[in-house]
Amino acid sequence: MSDDTDMLELPLGDWHRTKGARMVSFAGYAMPIQYEGIMAEHLWTRENAGLFDVSHMGQLLLSGEGLDAAVEALLPIDLSTLNLGDQRYSLLLDEKGGVLDDLMVSRWPNKLFLVVNGATKWDDIAHLRKNLTEAVTINHLEDRALLALQGPKAFAALERHVVGEWPLSALTFMHFGHFELDGVPAAISRSGYTGEDGFEISIPADQAEKVAELLCNESEVKPIGLGARDSLRLEAGLPLYGHDLSPDTSPIEAGLMFGINKRRRSEGGFPGAQRILAEIAEGPPRKLVGLSVEGKMPVREGAPIFAGDTQVGIVTSGGFAPSVGAPIAMGYVDASHNSIGTPLEAEVRGKRVPLEVAAMPFIPHNYHRRAISSQAKA
Repeated sequence: MSDDTDMLELPLGDWHRTKGARMVSFAGYAMPIQYEGIMAEHLWTRENAGLFDVSHMGQLLLSGEGLDAAVEALLPIDLSTLNLGDQRYSLLLDEKGGVLDDLMVSRWPNKLFLVVNGATKWDDIAHLRKNLTEAVTINHLEDRALLALQGPKAFAALERHVVGEWPLSALTFMHFGHFELDGVPAAISRSGYTGEDGFEISIPADQAEKVAELLCNESEVKPIGLGARDSLRLEAGLPLYGHDLSPDTSPIEAGLMFGINKRRRSEGGFPGAQRILAEIAEGPPRKLVGLSVEGKMPVREGAPIFAGDTQVGIVTSGGFAPSVGAPIAMGYVDASHNSIGTPLEAEVRGKRVPLEVAAMPFIPHNYHRRAISSQAKA
């Protein structure tokens, strides 16, 4: 952890401290790691609603002539299927098919709205500016905050304060709309990274405290820190950039083929297509898998994975899963050891810990989906 003077402040920095948060450095920002404890905050979110401050993430608004074609040259996304109000998961790739970042893309009127990871946003912006055409303008919305309200009671808590062209109930998973939240203009998507139903709320930074206080005054809502966010996303089987995703991993190895839309899988034309299309056709040499851990000792990132005396992989995320009631992990293992039920071992402080390849997610997703259509399958 860096000294406080080294860290950038979020719009809600003082608000978090007032609420009793322990602050740590993450992605260069002073961010709340926990308030009353990771276990309690995790379980509260699974049963109620948690408010997460993710304002460190980058919010980018792209516009200009030839926008779709320029973006499709960098992302393996099919923008012809992204209608106004749709949101899609996509990937920023290098020429070798490695993952530079994972991101969300939404169709706004005459614009595309991108949300990128906080730790990579400056590199992402530089990459986009270097590779997009001069006709495309990138507006980094540094004057906006981003909050995530997650959990089975998120809808009930948010609906009381939202007005818009249509009711909040019209939003289903991976869709967005423009609303007002107690008079504050808000771009709200039904998405998140906990496996729960929930919303991501983009608002003016100078209104963030008003909105956070408004939501946390609801009986279903508590502020939740980064610690529980990590255990929630691990249980949901969601890879995290910088841990489970990096330039050394391909989307196919990471199980993210859904981020490469159907038309792009047949046409290619995106960075790293040669490697990625070959891995789709032939299978990747290794794969990201879930790992159930025998006993109580957590298996952390970096632990080598063995089959007998042979190292066959490495753990990329791991820890205790409060809703599962046991340690769990994710890691990459070679293709001959990735079947569910395969017994393996991790080495932790010189001791072997038994593992078993497990299905992900570790707990079922609770997304509020619409009926599957041909468009959603694309």
